[in-house]
Amino acid sequence: MPADRDHPDEAPQDRARAADARTAAPRADLRWPDQGTRPPTTQAFVLDALRRAITSGSLPPGRPIRQDGIAHDLGVSRVPLREALKTLEAEGQVVYRPHRGYAVAELSLDDLVEVYRIRELLESEAAGIAATAFTEADLARITDAAEDVESAAEDGDLVGMIAANRRFHFALLEPAGMPRLMRMVRTLWDATDAYRAVYYNATANRARVRDEHSAIVRAAAEGDAEKLIAELSTHRSHAIDSLRETIT
Repeated sequence: MPADRDHPDEAPQDRARAADARTAAPRADLRWPDQGTRPPTTQAFVLDALRRAITSGSLPPGRPIRQDGIAHDLGVSRVPLREALKTLEAEGQVVYRPHRGYAVAELSLDDLVEVYRIRELLESEAAGIAATAFTEADLARITDAAEDVESAAEDGDLVGMIAANRRFHFALLEPAGMPRLMRMVRTLWDATDAYRAVYYNATANRARVRDEHSAIVRAAAEGDAEKLIAELSTHRSHAIDSLRETIT
């Protein structure tokens, strides 16, 4: 009878190997930074905690997700943890391997290039339309998010930088008024969040992001669709070029 994916049957030697792996692998940092901002429900809390760990690199690509240890560290049962893992699996952030359990998803370079190519097609369409529709409120949100990215980078706050960067890019694209397209873009971003942590770990890349964001903000303020699309394309290309040296 096949093992249930939520409660797999394990032989004693398998349990022993799992225990050894838990001991050998560095523990993910699942501490919540500010209890005042903790999500109101247990399921949302677990999901956000896992996302933060993946985004920050505390749970890097390929790392097995030890459910017992994570549930203990978060002070929750395995029920909300399983639900969070199913959500992350649907988003492409974790994968389930029969008889081995969940692990953080890994992308090959070819996979990553494909994701960024699809992003370019979708985001260019949205950016071209948004550039003709920006309001003062839209431009304020874009500028505020860019400043938050820079502040987080100066503080060495990798998670904060990644979160602000996401706000920045979606503030640029959402004024296009294309919700179906944006849902597809969000899925693509979710699948590659762990690799942003790899990219932002380098000081030179953080400085490059600051300069490129400034150019993007100027193009948005000018309402220049062609320039905005070109600046965003350059921004994505530099990320891919850097990650080529990291991903095999």
